[in-house]
Amino acid sequence: MSDNVKKPIKITETILRDAHQSLIATRMPTEFMLPIVGKMDKVGYHSVECWGGATFDASLRFLKEDPWDRLRKLRDGFKNTKLQMLFRGQNILGYRPYADDVVDAFVQKSIANGIDIIRIFDCLNYLPNLQEAVNATNRMKKQEGRGHAQVALSYTLGDAYTLEYWADTAKKIEEMGADSICIKDMAGLLVPYKASELIKAMKENTKLPIQLHTHYTSGVAGMTYLKAVEAGVDVIDTAMSPLAMGTSQPATEVMVETFKGTPYDTGFDQNLLAEIADYFRPYRDECLKNGLLNPRVMGVDIKTLLYQVPGGMLSNMVSQLKEQNAEDKYYDVLKEIPQVRKDLGEPPLVTPSSQIVGTQAVFNVLMGERYKMATKETKAVLRGEYGQTVKPMSQEIIDKVIPGETRLTGRFADTLPSEMDKLESEMKEWKQQDEDVLSYALFPQVATDFFKYRQAQQDKVDMTQADTKNGAYPV
Repeated sequence: MSDNVKKPIKITETILRDAHQSLIATRMPTEFMLPIVGKMDKVGYHSVECWGGATFDASLRFLKEDPWDRLRKLRDGFKNTKLQMLFRGQNILGYRPYADDVVDAFVQKSIANGIDIIRIFDCLNYLPNLQEAVNATNRMKKQEGRGHAQVALSYTLGDAYTLEYWADTAKKIEEMGADSICIKDMAGLLVPYKASELIKAMKENTKLPIQLHTHYTSGVAGMTYLKAVEAGVDVIDTAMSPLAMGTSQPATEVMVETFKGTPYDTGFDQNLLAEIADYFRPYRDECLKNGLLNPRVMGVDIKTLLYQVPGGMLSNMVSQLKEQNAEDKYYDVLKEIPQVRKDLGEPPLVTPSSQIVGTQAVFNVLMGERYKMATKETKAVLRGEYGQTVKPMSQEIIDKVIPGETRLTGRFADTLPSEMDKLESEMKEWKQQDEDVLSYALFPQVATDFFKYRQAQQDKVDMTQADTKNGAYPV
């Protein structure tokens, strides 16, 4: 690019979603986010990623918060900035494939409650699992004038994943009706010069804007962004410095400074960014102190290029091993992961395939025998319920784990009857808003526990108000 042609690089800020998902197991509460929203809204971000991914489950399960309420509050605060979410295709934000009517309802409610950009991915890059979410987003765009369907390709390494594969897939995504493409590099596998080649190859095959999302796990992410921007990428994902680096994204302020005075200059105010960083820094220190932020996920692990383990998966795996008093098996499990991945058709490692492969690797190591015990999710992958993999799965493992069973060759959702009416009738005693049905759809037990908790809190408030009205004051 010549010096006089300006192409400011756009930035998606991840501190309210992926940064804390990657570093502190998605534990940042809504009440901590809200006071800084006003300042974040002035930065000029392309978007703020603040919802989806593991935030939904963690809000209900650990924080006892309604994720829909979080979204509405963030929408109220961000007056000028687009809000973005991560959506697992046919798995929505859960861990199983859902019927199309559930996907449609979830997309509709996400946009109605404040989401602008839905980043849709599939853990196998199986495009038929993305089509319904893209269609639903496009319907909302027509109806409401809001909604942007971004299809994310989970970046991974392996024989099948050639430049031609990525470029052809980019073309197919354009034909699906997506508004943009994201290269989703969950484990920091994309190295700088490969990024340059990849962006150029994809740009030759599609007119859609291309966004790049990576993690600092392997230590190359900042350099990868530099080469990608020079090669013409349109948007990059970064995190404010207190929760950047390690298994999170490159730091926002560093990337802003990198492109200052170049044709890619963001124009962001470093003083404003410094104020935002100052707000988050004590929180990071507190997380370090209470053990929520494990120093292990803060460093650089170049072995990630061998194991292909994304950040969120690393922190989950550490927790799993801790529960079993088997933290000493950490590196044994890391070594087992590539073998399990190969057995299952070399899928990218991203939720839920990362959890499936990671958990199976943990079982294989702890049991001392491979596939002595297979999880129900591993069986579902082998049956083809999560979609088709780029490479064939191990016939030996199929015969061992699901002997004699029929395997699917198409989209599993095509075999599913509509679910919304049944789900609503199952949980109607707890329903206070339409969105509750969707919370229940994704996490039936966790959502029910949350609904009981919510009811108990409301009953307490009602009792306090009644006592006050009657002249009694709670002590």
